[in-house]
Amino acid sequence: MARPLTELEVLRTERLSAHMIRIVAGGAGLARFPDTEFTDRYVKILFPQPGVEYPEPLDMDVVHSDFPREQWPAQRTYTVRALDHAAGELTIDFVHHGDSGLAGPWAASAKPGDRLRLLGPGGAYAPAPEADWHLLVGDEAALPAIAAALEKVPAGVPAVAVVQVGASGEEQHLESAAQLDVRWLYRDAAGGDPDGTQLVDEVRSLEFLPGRVHAFVHGEAAAVRELRRHLLHDREVGRDDLSVSGYWRRGHADEEFRRLKAAEREREQAEERAAARA
Repeated sequence: MARPLTELEVLRTERLSAHMIRIVAGGAGLARFPDTEFTDRYVKILFPQPGVEYPEPLDMDVVHSDFPREQWPAQRTYTVRALDHAAGELTIDFVHHGDSGLAGPWAASAKPGDRLRLLGPGGAYAPAPEADWHLLVGDEAALPAIAAALEKVPAGVPAVAVVQVGASGEEQHLESAAQLDVRWLYRDAAGGDPDGTQLVDEVRSLEFLPGRVHAFVHGEAAAVRELRRHLLHDREVGRDDLSVSGYWRRGHADEEFRRLKAAEREREQAEERAAARA
């Protein structure tokens, strides 16, 4: 059965930086969108295939049963940056790199009244209030979730955020009551960083604070994989204190990446079972 579908309309848009666009949506459908405690709360945005007429109201169970796969709406996964039921607003930030891709160009041309259909939400992470300090690492794709998480870190608790963006000028002001240390990294300054080493090197060089760390590490899959190994094996962070996931993989569209990610997760679980038996 498909996840619950929420239909909204665009209320307004805002250009946060050269490559980040904010979409604020609302409408009657938002009343049925559940609030959760997760700061990595995500949705799958539906993009209809050109020329295909779907039943109204849209029912994804009907689409899956009655339409060939190539006519199913494309899906793109995005973090809910903010949800305010009192104001009737849901906010999503989109990375935009020109005309390539699907969601970025849609966000760049979106205008009030445009339809926005979402499946979800999902999510599994929120900053543990009992942790001694927090580590949040990611690129632009993870920045909305990092920003949302920092707003939930308890007052005065240390938090270190390591965030990679394309270039100077693409930073965002991050609100937090935490004792916050933000390290901005610039991909262009690292020659485009095709191997994702900039984030990895920065985290390897960090002087970890004493006590229990709760870590959130999300972004490009290759960099995330290396960071996962480093935190688990070199820093000995407990698995229960680590939220780690690749949000995207260089050179792969979302559909293909989801298949690769599922296969990679199975391999990692097999490796962990083998290590536990050794």
